[in-house]
Amino acid sequence: MSDLSQIVKAYDVRGTVPDQWDERVAEALGAAFTQLLNTTDEPGDAVVVGYDMRASSPGLAAAFAAGVRAEGRSVIEIGLASTDLLYFASGSLDLPGAMFTASHNPAQYNGIKMCRSGARPIGQDSGLAEIRERAQALLDSGASRPAGEPTRPAERRDLLPDYAAYLRKLVDLSGIRPLKVVVDAGNGMGGFTVPTVLGDAALSPLPLEIVPLYFELDGSFPNHEANPLDPANLVDLQRAVVEHGADIGLAFDGDADRCFVVDERGEPVSPSAITALVAARELAKHPGSTVIHGLITSSAVAEIIREHGGEPVVARVGHSFIKAEMARTNAVFGGEHSAHYYFRDFWFADTGMLAAMHTLAALGEQSQPLSVLAGEYERYIASGEINSTVADQAAAVAEVRAAYPDATADEMDGLTLRFGDGAWFNLRASNTEPLLRLNVEAPTRERMVSLRDEVLGRVRR
Repeated sequence: MSDLSQIVKAYDVRGTVPDQWDERVAEALGAAFTQLLNTTDEPGDAVVVGYDMRASSPGLAAAFAAGVRAEGRSVIEIGLASTDLLYFASGSLDLPGAMFTASHNPAQYNGIKMCRSGARPIGQDSGLAEIRERAQALLDSGASRPAGEPTRPAERRDLLPDYAAYLRKLVDLSGIRPLKVVVDAGNGMGGFTVPTVLGDAALSPLPLEIVPLYFELDGSFPNHEANPLDPANLVDLQRAVVEHGADIGLAFDGDADRCFVVDERGEPVSPSAITALVAARELAKHPGSTVIHGLITSSAVAEIIREHGGEPVVARVGHSFIKAEMARTNAVFGGEHSAHYYFRDFWFADTGMLAAMHTLAALGEQSQPLSVLAGEYERYIASGEINSTVADQAAAVAEVRAAYPDATADEMDGLTLRFGDGAWFNLRASNTEPLLRLNVEAPTRERMVSLRDEVLGRVRR
């Protein structure tokens, strides 16, 4: 019997297939999701369903759709999709949606990101806990859905051209200088969306020469994991940028909702710098607006937002938290250290593709190389995210807190300690994996390394 508490996380469903969940569980989740929609008067009578390139995704998505249809709503199947393409469908059609993906996780994983109409997020506190309880009750009763076959229809639509056209209206790249761009799709959904959005597969050509890496859709990830947050997975992109003399490199994760950037030297550009760059561009169009930034983005982000006349607001890590805070404040933009970027013009949802287009526009509208441009937004030295497997996470965090009694503490999301010299670190438990995550930032490399090693020594002892 499936225990859904093991796979229903803080803001999505995530687990291994078939041992933690399978098509029967997916069908129960589809029925439970629709029951929630029906009891909360969600507009429309359909649900949009999309899926990534993993071998298990089509079957799980079809089972979920059967549960939806059995509960009285029709299904619009958009087939293969990036997560932000699913959000586009939910927003433009004003319908709830479900995206089948495990993002950057290894091949044996799969998951579901669910949203209400208009791409509004569903997390533990906004419906996901109720979906879990309803689905668990169905499974415990021996049924994945109420008796009877699906009675509502399923319709297939191709929304990729509309998605591409919409993004091109938000960021006009037609007038920039020619750029050579290496794109590493990691055998994920970027290989599906990039040719249409940035290439000339469906729309007018852009002044971009795209050098593709691993565009073949393959959920077994034969070349490297589709997780650009791990530096090991950027090595091929970094090498290709230098070898091809490219202006920029872009790396997408498995479901292509995150985008990482590499400069012309093959050096990674921090997501905090991209957050600050895009924030400055959005504030130029919408002066005085609020911009959301994740708790562990660089201190430079809030500084630059203020310098450009914006109002920085900090939020917890995680897309459902960021999206909820953006909707509450009507923020024009939001960014996280994990390279999730959120836009008011995109229904407050995250889209790595739109962030990539802003970066291309900023680079192509002036003559400096990306290393110089990005340097304007990088003021501190960061460790990047460092993961540790720890048996007793709470005890480790408590020990670290006790070691720095004079630091200013914040427990919005994990433990953040700030020091008088501008250094800080955040230590938090992962929402999706059994890990403690550490991020450290300081004014100098020596201070960052010293603080990083001190904290890791206590965490891993």
